[in-house]
Amino acid sequence: MKKRFLYLLSLFFLQFGFAQNNLLWQGYFSYNSIKDISASPTTIFAASENALFSKNLNSGQLKTTNTIDGLSGQTITSLYYSVVSNKTIVGYENGLMIVINEKDGSMLNVVDVISKQLPSNLKKINHFMEYNGIVYVSCDFGIVQFNLSTMLFGDTYFIGNNGAEESVRQTAVFNGFIYAATANGIRKADITSKNLVDFNQWSQIATGSWSSVETFNTELLAINSSGYIYKFNSSLNSFTGFIQLSQTSSDMRAIANYLIVTTLNSVYIYNNQLALIRQINSAQIPESNINFVCATSIGDVIYIGTKENGIYSTTILTTTTFENTLPSGPSRNNIFSFQTTSNELWAVYGDYAGDYNPYPLDSYGISKYNEKGWLNIPYEKVLGAKSIVRVMINPNNENEVYMGSGYSGLLKVENDIPTVLYNQNNSALEDITFINGYRNDVRINGGAFDKSGNLWVNNTLVVNGLKQLKANGQWQSYSLASIVDKYTNTSFGRLIIDKNSTKWWCSNFEGVLSYNESTNKFKKITFGTDLGNLPSPDVRAIAIDNNNQLWIGTAKGLRVLSNVSSFQSDDQMTTKSIIILEEGVAQELMYEQFITDIAVDGANYKWIGTADSGVFLVSTNGQETKYHFTTTNSPLPSNVINDIDINSATGEVFIATSKGMVSFKGTATKANEDLNSAYVYPNPVRPDYTGTVKIAGLLDKATVKITDIEGNLVYETTSEGGTIEWDTTVFGKNKVASGVYMIFISAQDGIETKVKKVMIIR
Repeated sequence: MKKRFLYLLSLFFLQFGFAQNNLLWQGYFSYNSIKDISASPTTIFAASENALFSKNLNSGQLKTTNTIDGLSGQTITSLYYSVVSNKTIVGYENGLMIVINEKDGSMLNVVDVISKQLPSNLKKINHFMEYNGIVYVSCDFGIVQFNLSTMLFGDTYFIGNNGAEESVRQTAVFNGFIYAATANGIRKADITSKNLVDFNQWSQIATGSWSSVETFNTELLAINSSGYIYKFNSSLNSFTGFIQLSQTSSDMRAIANYLIVTTLNSVYIYNNQLALIRQINSAQIPESNINFVCATSIGDVIYIGTKENGIYSTTILTTTTFENTLPSGPSRNNIFSFQTTSNELWAVYGDYAGDYNPYPLDSYGISKYNEKGWLNIPYEKVLGAKSIVRVMINPNNENEVYMGSGYSGLLKVENDIPTVLYNQNNSALEDITFINGYRNDVRINGGAFDKSGNLWVNNTLVVNGLKQLKANGQWQSYSLASIVDKYTNTSFGRLIIDKNSTKWWCSNFEGVLSYNESTNKFKKITFGTDLGNLPSPDVRAIAIDNNNQLWIGTAKGLRVLSNVSSFQSDDQMTTKSIIILEEGVAQELMYEQFITDIAVDGANYKWIGTADSGVFLVSTNGQETKYHFTTTNSPLPSNVINDIDINSATGEVFIATSKGMVSFKGTATKANEDLNSAYVYPNPVRPDYTGTVKIAGLLDKATVKITDIEGNLVYETTSEGGTIEWDTTVFGKNKVASGVYMIFISAQDGIETKVKKVMIIR
């Protein structure tokens, strides 16, 4: 047991160092949905769902921070910049705090709140208030002190009745007292008291539910959960009504000479006399369906955080024009499915439940990424297509893309413009007619192009469940009655096509279904030793590797069909599990794991995504697990993996999770046909570089030998795919010295050779 623990521990540090230092991670996060904002005299800071961005007002420079830089993938709930300490504090829904030193960018994860022996749903951080170097952290259980100088927590205040937990939304200091707006009233205590941990020190001065309390000049103001603003009357030790808002308030803050109150559709700006000097309504912003979250000001410019489109700014007094601040990114973090080519990536956001039910329907639009950045096409422009769940790019024409919808049919996009929505009214696609309430559903969840440019899609919950959109625009339907026992219960998933033009697709009750038009045969692989040997008939992922093996991911594990050509010869195709040795004990690879996707890279390694355990990278035969990436040892923002795809030209592995997409650029490039484009990077290797040297543009099975200038061999390997790595050591031992190193590359047959050089500077 001890040996196993040490092995796992060493693997953890190996993976963490490998991920952080030796390979390139990239984040592709959405910054649209703002959770909180803060400001310095020269910079606006913003927190989106699980990433940050800032804008320097002098230089106009935008800076983003996400899990690649060390943030957590958890949901952010609050943000505060301290002018005094030049530190930014990020608060999370799970109680985590991250303190960023803006001087050098270093981060400190503070887990004291997470570690408290409290129910997990009571640890959310709601607000930060700084007073005399101490930050008072409002949480769903009470208040915690945090010292910005020592970076340590102080006392915790449970201020509910008899010292019970109480959800504190905001705190403020006024005339020597600290006030707390809570879900059950407003409480106050002497800020100088040495015994604020005693709940008896906190007296209740107002009942009901309150969202905010704030000090503004000589006034203390509070807002209740009905959107009524109150002023504190010191002589009566109570609050009196002042202004009724048209909506409940989401944020109130005092900035210099302004009191700013935010509701869903309006921002109210009051002067020192509490006179309303500006009301900004969301309808004034050209983009439709904008909802406000919070607002702050720098000088006479107000910055408004929105749920949908980053930050809008405008001058407080004179203008009605708005400037939008939003880093490039997808429109949402929860990318459900995507497809990438060597030049671009298309992403969609629809989803479905475990039974493939798309309800409640989503209206999110689609996104495209290329070297120019992100293009987000809103729902208003996708011809009414809801719950879009699959992307199919025409390999012969990347400007022609099809999107499968779990409700609306098949959307065609040409030159980035949605042009046609195929459904039951204008194509062979069929809607559901047997389920009451779902009569208009046209569910398309899998599709792929064949070698002739025909698009094949599966049409769920209808008898003619396989459709072909021919290159000439004609449709053809195929009945699945011979292999689907109950089409009214069976939903379909991903679809792929092998080198023999056999179509393979997933289903939730019938396993893997397949069809080949040359023989006009349908077959299936499903649960049961005599029916295909799947561990579950619920298949979620399929992939064909470089050896023509079909890898099948189910809700309860993994199976492999040894050769896809067995479709032609075997009446019943049978899969096998992969048995590995774990400390001498035979075990099944991915046993009982819910597998969500499988992708095969240029080296024939398999990237396996799971529903809750992150990503596994396994060797060509599955016998060796190269890496297991999770939120704890990599920049993955979530262990819930939605989709994986690989740019075969660059080897960049894109991983879409429930909380954002990242990519991992390793050595998994597709092999080249010759050595003419072989190259080395980085070159030269400078002293501050901690990663590996990569030799790319290789033939498969190429021999690579590296020597010093005197001909002493320091490294040798054989490529699998188009790229290899060298850690700049002598066969994994000591680092090589500064100097020029020769790289000799030769094809497997020895006919083609290439010589490269790399300079290393220590």
